[in-house]
This record gives sequence, C-alpha cells and structure tokens, in this order.
Amino acid sequence: MHTAILKAPRAALAEYDQMLTWVVLALLCIGLVMVYSASIATAEDSKFTGFHPTYYLVRHGIFIFVGLAAGVAAFQVKVETWQKLAPWLFMAGVLLLVLVLIPGVGKSVNGSRRWLSLFVINLQPSELMKLFAVLYAADYTVRKGVVKHTFVKAFLPMFSVMGLVGALLLLEPDMGAFVVICSIAICTLWLGGFNLKVFGMLMFALPLAFVVLIGSSPYRMQRIKGFWDPWSDPFGKGYQLSHALIAFGRGEWFGVGLGASVEKLFYLPEAHTDFLLAVIAEELGFVGVCVVILLFAGVLVRAFAIGRQAAFLDRQFAALLAQGTAVWLAVQAMINIGVNMGVLPTKGLTLPFLSFGGSGVVVNCIAVAILLRIDWENRRMMRGQTI
Repeated sequence: MHTAILKAPRAALAEYDQMLTWVVLALLCIGLVMVYSASIATAEDSKFTGFHPTYYLVRHGIFIFVGLAAGVAAFQVKVETWQKLAPWLFMAGVLLLVLVLIPGVGKSVNGSRRWLSLFVINLQPSELMKLFAVLYAADYTVRKGVVKHTFVKAFLPMFSVMGLVGALLLLEPDMGAFVVICSIAICTLWLGGFNLKVFGMLMFALPLAFVVLIGSSPYRMQRIKGFWDPWSDPFGKGYQLSHALIAFGRGEWFGVGLGASVEKLFYLPEAHTDFLLAVIAEELGFVGVCVVILLFAGVLVRAFAIGRQAAFLDRQFAALLAQGTAVWLAVQAMINIGVNMGVLPTKGLTLPFLSFGGSGVVVNCIAVAILLRIDWENRRMMRGQTI
C-alpha cells in the first residue's frame, strides 16, 4: 500500500486537503451565525456590552479572523520544527497555568480562575495547554519508543507530568480541560504502541480517581445530582440541563426558525458558549444538530486519514500529532454535545469552532493549520519533492 501511495498520479494529488478546509470553514460560519443569534438578547441587556446587539458577533468575527491569520502563520512552520518546540511549548503552558492561579495576575469569573487579562482580551491558558499537550504527547511517544514497554521509564514520567498539569487545572478549577488533556495523553501513548498492561491498570485506576475527585468536591456532587434528575430541582442544580432539554424538545425535527429561540432569552445560561448546541437544536432542530455532528465527523475522518497517511510514510511524530489532534477535538466535542443532550453531567467545555471564546477559536484554527501542514508535507513526499 505504501508503494501504491508513492506511485499515485501527480495530477491526482491536490496541494491541500480541500475537504478538511471546507468542513472547518463551514463550522466556523455556522458558529458565527449561531453565536450572533444566541447572544443578541444578552448583549442588548448588558451595560458591559454597551447595549449593542452585535457586540458578541463583532468580537467573535474578530476571533475567527485572528484564528485564521494565526492558522496561516502556523501552516508555514515545518512539522519537524513543531517537534523541536514541543517540550518548550509544554513548559510554557505549565508556566501559564501557574500564573493564572496567582491572585492579582489570574482573572476570576464565576468562582473559577482560568484567565489571564491581556487588557484587550482574556487569554485562557487551558486552551493553549490542549494544543501543547498534543505536541508534547506525540514527541514523548516518539522519544520513548525504544523503552515503550517499560513502566518506570516510559509511562511513569508522562504520568508525573500530566499529574502536575491536572493538579494545576483542578485548582482553577477546570475539570473539563483536565479530562480532555488526560484523554490526549492516554490515547497518544496507546496509538504509539505502549504496553497494554499499563492501559489495563489505567482503565481500573482512572474511574476510581474520578469518583474521588467528584466525592471530594461539593459543587461537583451537586452537578452529578442535577444530572441524575434535573427535574427534581429545575430552578436549582438542574436548571441548566432542564432548560437545555426544553430547547431540544422545542426544536423537534426542523426547529422553530433561526433567531426564534425562547430559551436564549435569559433562560438558558451561557447560551452563546457552553450551551450553543441547545440553541442550535431549538432553532434548527434535529436536522441542524445532525449537520453539526456530521461536520465534526468529517473533521475527525480527515484527521485520522492524514495521520494514517503519515504513518505509511514513516513519519511517526506527524502521525501521532494528527491522531492526537483528532482525539482532542473528538473528546471535547463529545463532552459538549453530551452535556447539552443530558447524556453527561454539566461541564464547562465549549464546542470547538462554534462556541464564543477567543482562546478556543484561535487554538482550534492553529490545530487545523498544523493538520493541513502535515497533509501538505505528506503530499510533497509522495511526489518526491522536498518539504
């Protein structure tokens, strides 16, 4: 198969992955429209926004523009360079997670200290850390390939580093980012062929660890109770989930129409961020939700295909980087969709490419640009050209 790929007709090979590009642009466009629809009432009612209905639309549009510009810049960087930078970027991410916890430096919103104020915008280090974790996990797996069946030399260092990152994230607290980063690390090691016995122990230990984390935190226990039966306390711990489910119910097959959502009118909290999918369900219905899910499926199929192609070309770091990015986007999207549908407990994670949030949108665009760079280098190698 490797030989067949290398002998592919040159004319049949495009310069870039067109499907991935257009699918991501479609998600960004849907997100821009739906963020505007979901945020009009909030913007018109808030003194912070100057009572301007297009406040969130303009800001989200700027974030997308910055994200696309950052993506173009990231595309210029060779995958080999990303590999060299991976440990340094990871350490920079850890430093940012430490800075955000320092009083007076980190900005606290709704009881969570997750942002660094950059005057014009707020930077969320945990979003950057997801990208840095993908880069670091891929580089680590390649470097430890010789000793990948040794628990002490291969797995323990990664476990220690991720334990440190997890502790910093839980201090914010940001358990959603912790789950995503753990998923990235574990899946990348597994895809890299690490000892299966280690993953057997992880599958036993991780559920116990999450039970301890939930049991040790009263607010997490309240979220679990609200998830089990949101209708038992629809004005308290079940408020967010109950209104998300109402939005899904009102949308039925084809929705109530773009802009006609009732739940976004101060009933559904964080309608333009964490619960944007519920607004999509209400306004565009089951069909609209299916379109969004299918677009995400398209991103994941192409990301894994790019990784598989890189593996055929013996580009192990590039392959793991592409597959790790796919895992990151898949896990975060599944958690957000699951939360909106009442399948998972309420968790503050945005929907990649769609939800309002500057750090998330910019980092997602950079991640896709790196995927496109991997694909571009694959295509050049198949043509026998230099990278």
